[in-house]
Amino acid sequence: MKAEELLKRYGAGERNFGGMDLREANLSRANLSHIDLSGADLSVANLSGANLSGADLRGARLNVAKLSGANLSGANLSGCILNVANLVRADLTGANLSQAALIRAELMRADLKQATLDSADLGGAQLQEAQLHQANFSRANLSEVNFHRATLADAVFDQANLRGADLNRANATRANFRNAELRLANLSEILLTSADLHGANLRWANLTGARLRGADLTEAKLSGAAIVGADLRNVNLTHASLIHADLSRANLIGTDWIGAELTGATLTGAKLHGVSRYGLKVEDLTCEWVDLSPQGDNSQIHYLSQEDCRQFFNETLPTVQITVDAPLDPDAAVSLAVIYRQIARRSPVMAHPPSIQVGPRRTVILFQVASNVQLFATAYSAILPFEDAAVTQTNLLEMVRSLQDGSAEGSTRTPPETFSEVLHQLAAQIDGVTILDNLPRLAQRGAFFQTPTQTMLINSSNQRLTVYHHPAFGKRFMHEADAPPDPMAPPLPTPPPQKAAPFLLPPLSVTADFVRHFHDLS
Repeated sequence: MKAEELLKRYGAGERNFGGMDLREANLSRANLSHIDLSGADLSVANLSGANLSGADLRGARLNVAKLSGANLSGANLSGCILNVANLVRADLTGANLSQAALIRAELMRADLKQATLDSADLGGAQLQEAQLHQANFSRANLSEVNFHRATLADAVFDQANLRGADLNRANATRANFRNAELRLANLSEILLTSADLHGANLRWANLTGARLRGADLTEAKLSGAAIVGADLRNVNLTHASLIHADLSRANLIGTDWIGAELTGATLTGAKLHGVSRYGLKVEDLTCEWVDLSPQGDNSQIHYLSQEDCRQFFNETLPTVQITVDAPLDPDAAVSLAVIYRQIARRSPVMAHPPSIQVGPRRTVILFQVASNVQLFATAYSAILPFEDAAVTQTNLLEMVRSLQDGSAEGSTRTPPETFSEVLHQLAAQIDGVTILDNLPRLAQRGAFFQTPTQTMLINSSNQRLTVYHHPAFGKRFMHEADAPPDPMAPPLPTPPPQKAAPFLLPPLSVTADFVRHFHDLS
């Protein structure tokens, strides 16, 4: 069908032109609103400036077609073939392009706001300065696509393939790149504020100068990525892989990266105020100096040797471990939660609830803390619900006093100013714990809280220090494995009762060595 005939029949009210052969037809600037061209062949056709709003173009062939400046808002182009088509400045607002083929298509400055392009193939397409706000690219092929300066705010790229794509200076605020493939992509100076990159593959990507403040990069793969000078404030990097990544001069203030893998990474000049130095894998880390100033203004520079790096960053998170010699029953679980909530309201070191591991015989309560210097005060608070609280707290105080006396005598072999600062912080934090008189009475309502306990501190160097071990701890089941008595054998005399040996505090040298590994005094 020729263009003239189609326009005449359209003007007469006809709308169904599905499956028509319109190759090379000239329909420039034609008004074809809500036309049905599903399955039609419009290859190399000229539709520049045409009004195709609300048109049905499902499965149509538009290879190398000219659609520059065309109005395709609300059009249905699902399964449409638009390879190498010219869609410069075209209006595709709200259009359906799911499973469409747009390989090497030209979409510069096109408007695709709220368009649907899930599972579409746009390999090598040009989308410079395109408007893609709230567009859906889930599972789409966007390999080597040019998004330079495009607006991608609130767009969805869940599981999309953006390998080698160019997103330089694009605005992807709050965009969803969850589990997306971004290997070798150029994201330099991109705006990714509050974006979701959970599980995304960013290996060898260029994130130089990228702004990712508040973004979620949990379990993201960033091995070999260039993240030089990037803004990563308050980013979630928990369990992310940053092997051999370059984070030189990156702003990591307030970032959470517990469990991150930083083996072989570069951190020289990084801003690390308020960042945990624990729970990290940092073998062969390169870090000549870091900025610990609250504002990241280089006013607090901390220089590090290779040995300092191993002490400054640690794989183990400081932990208070309370082991109760009984399984946690439902009633005790409720009581424990209520008690710890009361403590948290008054104790500055109990900001986070514990993790609890319940076995058939014992219950392990774990408090992971932000720094080594919080271990003593956290243990002082955490043991409060139990009958063993008084003796455990007494031991904690005695340890600190012994360290102070030992430091004065020079027996700790620790630099006096550093050790004194540690002890000052320990004493100050313990003094800040408010003892609630009603807690012991509440705890005594259940047998769980009267069970023998063991309290242990684990520092960032994975050293363990036992604060208290009840003499009867672990003794309840010690005779279970004994062989049954022989009924024919004469009865054995009843042994006299034996008094369990009391718990003795570790030697001062052991406690001092444990504290000497506190490297978090910034």
